[in-house]
Amino acid sequence: MPDEQRTKEGEAVTALIMDVFRLNGRLQLAGDRLVSDLELTSARWQILGAIAYADRPESVAWHARTMGVHRQGVQRIVNELNKEGMVEFLPNPHHKRAHLISLTKKGHELYEAAIAKQIPWVNELSSGLPPESIATAQQVIAHLKARLEQTSERQGMSPTQS
Repeated sequence: MPDEQRTKEGEAVTALIMDVFRLNGRLQLAGDRLVSDLELTSARWQILGAIAYADRPESVAWHARTMGVHRQGVQRIVNELNKEGMVEFLPNPHHKRAHLISLTKKGHELYEAAIAKQIPWVNELSSGLPPESIATAQQVIAHLKARLEQTSERQGMSPTQS
């Protein structure tokens, strides 16, 4: 057992982290079920969403940083989505090999179909939760995310390397 003990805050954040891990697993399973008839998975849906929400076509590395995941995983899924006609690669004027990614018509239609399924699901899931409580949870998560990013930067790593 380590000599140093967690503070009360450290105990609370540890419990929160464990709950977030469990929630993430359940969200992925629920997302997989929700979009399975569209031949999507939660991971594919998440990447389609990142591309759809970007202000302009961006590179795989940019999406990975924004999502807080490893570039290689995003690249693998983007390559699959490209083979299936959901995304296309565009030339990047700033980098020869790091193409930009854009949704095709098929990708946009699939993403919109997934959102049409998500809306009633999320409305039911959130029923009865006070918006103030949701905002507080978002603030705590944003604060922890910022701290993790600062720690990674101090250690000379990108957030997706830590």
